[in-house]
Amino acid sequence: MGWVFFLAVLATLALAYASYLQEKKRTAVLAELAADLGMRFAPGLDRDHDDRYAQFEIFRRGHSRVARNTMLGQIELFGRPCLMLGGDFRYKVTSGAGKHRSTRTYRFSYLIVHPPWQTPPLLVRREGFFDKLKGALGFDDIDFESDEFSRAFYVQSTDKRFAYDVLHPRMMEFLLHEQPPMIDIEDGAMCVSDGRGRWEPDRFRAEIAFVQRFCEQWPRHLVKDLEN
Repeated sequence: MGWVFFLAVLATLALAYASYLQEKKRTAVLAELAADLGMRFAPGLDRDHDDRYAQFEIFRRGHSRVARNTMLGQIELFGRPCLMLGGDFRYKVTSGAGKHRSTRTYRFSYLIVHPPWQTPPLLVRREGFFDKLKGALGFDDIDFESDEFSRAFYVQSTDKRFAYDVLHPRMMEFLLHEQPPMIDIEDGAMCVSDGRGRWEPDRFRAEIAFVQRFCEQWPRHLVKDLEN
């Protein structure tokens, strides 16, 4: 039994060291990405991120919530420089009690930009099984003329006119082609993330490019109204 315990401890230490090396390598890769993009890089734990961006549900899940590998810089949107940050986020979920108590760790990457003005909230994400179930029970999301788009995406906003202005026919075709992660606009910020899994550097670049193309699709009359 002593040898079994010793081997179990050794295996645990080996896994912990392998995880440490993996995290160290990821931090180095993202630091290089940030430098290439002209962004500042903060590898340490940010324990206030979930409070600063509490409007986004994905940052309020579980406990022991921290952001790390944070990249901070600017992006040009609507002809203006806008704050942009991205990185990794971690939270834990504990279930059960006593001997059956267990904790699972979840990690994902995100991108947040701050448009130059406030807008009504808008949530656009791919529709899932529970969305269809809620629809069957009468809790519908916003529907659009495109049946294909309405079947593919769940859209929610307190201002339907704003949602229809942003999600015009050309934008719907663009989103159907791109199949982006969730787009959540609330309280002066736009968050792009699927809340699942961490991105490699090329994925960060792709999501930054997506945000630029997404904002370029906003109609001129809407941007003009927001600027006034």
